[in-house]
Amino acid sequence: MHCAQYTAGTCRSCQWLEKPYATQLSDKQQNLADLLADFTVGEWREPVAGKQQAFRNKAKMVVSGSVERPLLGMLHRDGTPVDLCDCPLYPSSFSDVFQHLKTFIARAGLTPYNVARKRGELKHLLLTESQYNGGLMLRFVLRSETKLVQLRAALPWLMQQVPALQVISANIQPIHMAILEGDREIPLTSQQALEEHFNQVPLFIRPQSFFQTNPQVAAALYATARDWVAEREIASMWDLFCGVGGFGLHCAKPETRLTGIEISAEAIVCAKISAERLGLKQVEFKALDSTGFATGHDAVPELVLVNPPRRGIGSELCRYLDEMAPPRLLYSSCNAQTMAKDLAELKNYRIERVQLFDMFPHTAHYEVLTLLIRNN
Repeated sequence: MHCAQYTAGTCRSCQWLEKPYATQLSDKQQNLADLLADFTVGEWREPVAGKQQAFRNKAKMVVSGSVERPLLGMLHRDGTPVDLCDCPLYPSSFSDVFQHLKTFIARAGLTPYNVARKRGELKHLLLTESQYNGGLMLRFVLRSETKLVQLRAALPWLMQQVPALQVISANIQPIHMAILEGDREIPLTSQQALEEHFNQVPLFIRPQSFFQTNPQVAAALYATARDWVAEREIASMWDLFCGVGGFGLHCAKPETRLTGIEISAEAIVCAKISAERLGLKQVEFKALDSTGFATGHDAVPELVLVNPPRRGIGSELCRYLDEMAPPRLLYSSCNAQTMAKDLAELKNYRIERVQLFDMFPHTAHYEVLTLLIRNN
């Protein structure tokens, strides 16, 4: 993949860009093998890879420059801006949208936030595309509500220029810190959920809900989880740290009793919409802390799915699962280092199989799916 910004030395986010892709995959697989060296792994599956460019469905753009000539991209530590509108990780459709957004910023008078001076209003633009229907979700991250009236007044022009826009909102982030977004979200369109489909399973993305940024590989990850779970008749399962419900909704059959737990209320709203669309009657999604939910029960289902953030599931949940010992655990991780630490605490389990999913080409990061079986 050629990147002009990388060649110029202005952006090195893709640290492994000069490394041949086959070597990237083998290095990631070796890293995973090293982390699991103290475990007996029943089966190593071949890594799953997708496209090497234009694979991202989401752009997180820092807004800098002036209201007349805004820049969308990133800031170096010294405050130097880099415009990333031509980043080859984004789909080609984003390029035109970015140009319209630059014009819109000027029309609406949205002054870019100046970090050094702590002045200005528009901090970030967050753009997400649905692979299902090409719809777009756009979020304006603002320092305050000062420019909301101007933003609303100018929106009809933007929606005329970019008909794919379906969901628009403003997020208020008043803190002068490197925090991407705040707690308050103000809807600017009546529609506030972007529809996506993976493997014929409808999923929904709301402004503050997490969603995978590599749809092609994410679809393969969910499909693999579904296939592994389908190898046994599973009557009941928990989907902990469930997000918008991708894993549980892929794995549950109409007769399966599924409980999905996620701390984000926005994500739970999405999961409930999907379950209703699929006609699943024995599914319940709750906005709760996953560890608190699990450890508050005296019985466990036949299968527990976990898809935690980078910190892993933690010692408390590991101890609970190891003691209660459901027959099967399916662990999806975006940080194999913390996953390995968690697995070391699950002494009543053996690793049946492991598979790496290269969700983040040109970086050292990857996803991994691990199936654990209770020891007899």
